[in-house]
Amino acid sequence: MTLGYYPLSMRHFKQRFSYRRTLFGLLLLALALHLSGSRPPTLLETVLASGELHVLSRNGPTTYYEGSNGKTGFEYVLLQGFADSLGVQLVLKDEDNLTNMLHKVARNQVHLAAAGLTITPSRQQQVQFTRPYLEVTQQLIYNHNNPAPETIEDLLGKEILVIAGSSHAERLRELQREYPELTWQEQPNLEMIDLIERVHRGEIDYAIIDSNALSINHQVFPRTRVAFDIGEPEALGWAFPWREDSSLYDRAQTYLAQLHEQGTLEKLAADFFDNTNPVSTGGALLFAHRMEERLPQWQPQLEAAAEEVELNWHLLAAVSYQESHWNPRARSHTGVRGLMMLTLTTAKEMGIDNRLDPAQSILGGARYLRSLYDRIPQRIADPDRTWFALAAYNVGMGHLEDARILTQRHGSNPDVWEEVAEYLPLLAKRQYYRQTRYGYARGWEPVDYVANIRRFQDIIAWHDMQEQRRLAMTNTPEAIPPDTADNERNHAQLMPMSAL
Repeated sequence: MTLGYYPLSMRHFKQRFSYRRTLFGLLLLALALHLSGSRPPTLLETVLASGELHVLSRNGPTTYYEGSNGKTGFEYVLLQGFADSLGVQLVLKDEDNLTNMLHKVARNQVHLAAAGLTITPSRQQQVQFTRPYLEVTQQLIYNHNNPAPETIEDLLGKEILVIAGSSHAERLRELQREYPELTWQEQPNLEMIDLIERVHRGEIDYAIIDSNALSINHQVFPRTRVAFDIGEPEALGWAFPWREDSSLYDRAQTYLAQLHEQGTLEKLAADFFDNTNPVSTGGALLFAHRMEERLPQWQPQLEAAAEEVELNWHLLAAVSYQESHWNPRARSHTGVRGLMMLTLTTAKEMGIDNRLDPAQSILGGARYLRSLYDRIPQRIADPDRTWFALAAYNVGMGHLEDARILTQRHGSNPDVWEEVAEYLPLLAKRQYYRQTRYGYARGWEPVDYVANIRRFQDIIAWHDMQEQRRLAMTNTPEAIPPDTADNERNHAQLMPMSAL
């Protein structure tokens, strides 16, 4: 079993045969009851018969969120793999309050909770945790414009903010026994990114967060620094009710043990929490090298696809570089593949049957981008319409619409990209994304995505013009337009290589 296999094959199977699966499950349950006499079914048998696994989590960057290709997130991928290994449907229920979450698990209102829950002695009195699947470290963060605290004594009399009901609050209560003057504030319904931003803005002195949350967000809030670790690394686990029937719990233990042995857990953590993504950005020298070495072999396909969908081929080239660095075998942990990084579903919708075929991938990506462009309201003129389509290619049309609604609510123009780009990053903050239809999104990513593509497109266009000029000089020097030098100077002002 591999984590990448089940979510793709089993999900489609379940959607198509959900009725048959439920009927088959009921028959299995009836057979089990018949064979066991009066023995009641185990919890695992009940889950298999019902065809559903009910899980509590909380929408956010370290757990689950709506990506451009559907739900994703570290916890979501783990949970979906577990549900698929059982052959049942994953039913996620949102719970913001961590204290309420654990109470609901303890009262058997759901099968389990998975929300980056730290395994602590006090929590183990309420619920039963699985084996650890990830380790995180509690870290004290501060604004680098202020002196860095070095010890707990430096925190006395300062403003410290943590999430109510969190393991961070538990740790502070432990420290308070040794440092009675230590005080802090607890607020519910916060995400760790909210704490990071408040420290970044200088609104609070300090906050305590988990190391994986800072790993995701430190580039967005560069004034935030780690002062020191608050204790040793701590383990995260799934929370189950304490009950004699451990059948479902035991199956989860086996599932997580298999992922650990296969190295899947380590890879998954790196995919989601390692913020160095070689596909999303590139230095000027690397881009220039790949433009010389890789772009020429795909240029005919890019030009043909651009002609079919009536888009600029320089734009398609820039998108394909941003997506895959012009690597036709590129792939990500979310299952997107190829030059244009298409999902199986998108490829099928665009009439593509082989995402690894460069020509098909380019054509599929071009058709998809064009379909997004056509869905943008016609009243929005270019270039804004193109920038909106690119943002939707990255983050999904749903999140883009959420950001446009948010922009309008704040009195700005939802039809102007530069104004919407100011509000897209707010989709990563709980106080804003809880008001939207599609929930959390890494809203700064589509902003960077569009900016990168615009720069790449300008440089590709400049390079193409230089090539045409070189060919014209080689063949018929007299044919060079008299205003070429002026055009070159104008492009040079618009496209500084240092912008990459």
